[in-house]
Amino acid sequence: MKKIGDENEFKQLCDHCLELEPKLEAVIKEFDYPPFWHRDPNFATLVLTILEQQVSLASAKAAFVRLQERIGEITPENILLLSDDELRSCYFSRQKTIYTRQLARELVEGKLDLEALNKLPEESIRERLLQLKGIGHWTVDMYALMSLHFADIFPPGDLATIKAVYELKLVSPEASKEEIIRYMEKFSPYRSVATYILWHSYIQRRKLTLE
Repeated sequence: MKKIGDENEFKQLCDHCLELEPKLEAVIKEFDYPPFWHRDPNFATLVLTILEQQVSLASAKAAFVRLQERIGEITPENILLLSDDELRSCYFSRQKTIYTRQLARELVEGKLDLEALNKLPEESIRERLLQLKGIGHWTVDMYALMSLHFADIFPPGDLATIKAVYELKLVSPEASKEEIIRYMEKFSPYRSVATYILWHSYIQRRKLTLE
């Protein structure tokens, strides 16, 4: 799968998506182009993404900041120094404590090499990360989109994206998630760019912050 090279290419691809779906033009007119969001492709980003599973961005960010305040640099080694109680004090649930610990152990024990993994095709990255407890398709989608900038990712498990599709009336109000997935195929091989526009619409309308 192709990757998006830089912000200039990203904006050109946004214009391409507007040609495919003129209804998206309202988002750009009202809120300008979406940021070319980027998160470093590392352990700390995967921890933040785990924290974001099924909670608000604000709640996840609060937990991540609390963790940073406690251990400084978020590394696998520093995570494994914390007890379960210490992680709970950083707002980690029992399940997210398990998920984060397993990820940290995989890296410390050399079973997972993120630097090498990041150089692989998207399909190979997905296959490897899905082997880890607590990392499902949504988490991989976020990592592939925001950290590695693969160009053709649409996260059907992302509630904000789905809501934005309905809010912009890109599909009928009765459309199922499967119908939305089929609709988004019109943007392939640049579904990631359309997803960024949808996120931008959702975030701006609610005055949220995505970091």
